Amino acid sequence: MKIPETLISKYNVPVPRYTSYPTVPFWEEKHVDRTQWLKNVKKTFNASNDENGISLYIHLPYCESLCTYCACNTRISKNHKVEDSYIDAVLAEWKIYCHTFGKTPVIREIHLGGGTPTFFTPENLQRLIRGILSDSKLHQDYAFSFEGHPNNTTYDHLKALYEVGFRRVSYGVQDMGLKVQKAINRVQPYENVKRATEDAREIGYTSVNFDLIYGLPFQTEAGVLDTMAKTLELKPERIAFYSYAHVPWKRPGQRAYTEADLPDSAEKRKLYESGKALLLANGYYDIGMDHFSLPGDDLYKAYQLKTLHRNFMGYTANHTDLLVGLGASAIGDASTAYAQNVKTVEEYKEIVAQGELPLEKGHFLTEEDILIKEFILNIACKGELFWGYNPDILDFNALFQLNSMAKEGLIKLYDNGMRLTDLGMAFLRNICAVFDKKLQGKKENNMPLFSKAI
Repeated sequence: MKIPETLISKYNVPVPRYTSYPTVPFWEEKHVDRTQWLKNVKKTFNASNDENGISLYIHLPYCESLCTYCACNTRISKNHKVEDSYIDAVLAEWKIYCHTFGKTPVIREIHLGGGTPTFFTPENLQRLIRGILSDSKLHQDYAFSFEGHPNNTTYDHLKALYEVGFRRVSYGVQDMGLKVQKAINRVQPYENVKRATEDAREIGYTSVNFDLIYGLPFQTEAGVLDTMAKTLELKPERIAFYSYAHVPWKRPGQRAYTEADLPDSAEKRKLYESGKALLLANGYYDIGMDHFSLPGDDLYKAYQLKTLHRNFMGYTANHTDLLVGLGASAIGDASTAYAQNVKTVEEYKEIVAQGELPLEKGHFLTEEDILIKEFILNIACKGELFWGYNPDILDFNALFQLNSMAKEGLIKLYDNGMRLTDLGMAFLRNICAVFDKKLQGKKENNMPLFSKAI
């Protein structure tokens, strides 16, 4: 499907990726109240733990080198002596939450992100997970996943994590062209990606994900198609085909190249559409927000059943109301509140050593926030939204934008709701933004808060 240039031009504006609402720049608590946060956590835990369980996101920030495209919170080091003290701190933070729960948590999901989780030795990763599980029970439908770097994810890493319950691995592939890899300081031969994928499957992993990025410096359509062709040889169960977020004012590493090295908006969109067409032609389904899945994967099944969920870990097939974030910069979601840990490793460990949660900023949701959060989740996860016949739900500005999108063919608009069209899936972030009252009220400043939609 060729997208009209007029739509690309109109909607190529800075908008969030909506892993939360309100999004992080609009959180109101610059120094979140720990007592109030724990009250929200406890309330959500009591309401949902026994049936749905809880999710854990554990941030392992260490990397041996800086990938210049990356916007994650990382700590660059080749000193692996840092591993033990960091894991000790994460386990100590977990103990604080367990004390707050007052009864045994039921773990539904664990995701190890970073950074590079496989910076840590297999033995230390096992120590971390076993330490978490020693205070917990497993949900009958638990799902554990981790992010791996193809260059340093060894057979022993995969085996060790498999032994403690992991069945899904996500590899940061980005692009398989050498010129692009050199520009972003992430040179990883195809052979390493192939080895890491085949090792995972040999051990018994049931789902492999590739993270790919379009819009990187020096990318061409031929290069993206070559990356896709190599990806299709390995047939990962899931693919995240992300738009590169060029935010050098936030991430100085991105100044290693200039905007002149990046494809322009029309070229960038062509990279995406060409790559997407190849995926769809080879059995993948577009489930939204640049995510694709084979029909046998749990993510696609959840999409079909309209049980897909979205949180700070991205799309997930398991919906839990409580997400506990552990580690430096990790974010927690207690359904009616958000909180993020301090970002530096030193401050994180220092606060945890004092027996305190290392919280920094956060947000306690109002009734309006909760309603809008539900709206955005329905659009992002189900491709539809029904608001009933309450005329107070939508303001004039939202109705005006929705009518315009309906005329452009992005949505089908009804008296009491809307559904996205196939064309509208390409502008999912923009459609979510219609309901984002924090974004609508934002005053422009010198630098945008978010990457562009395209």
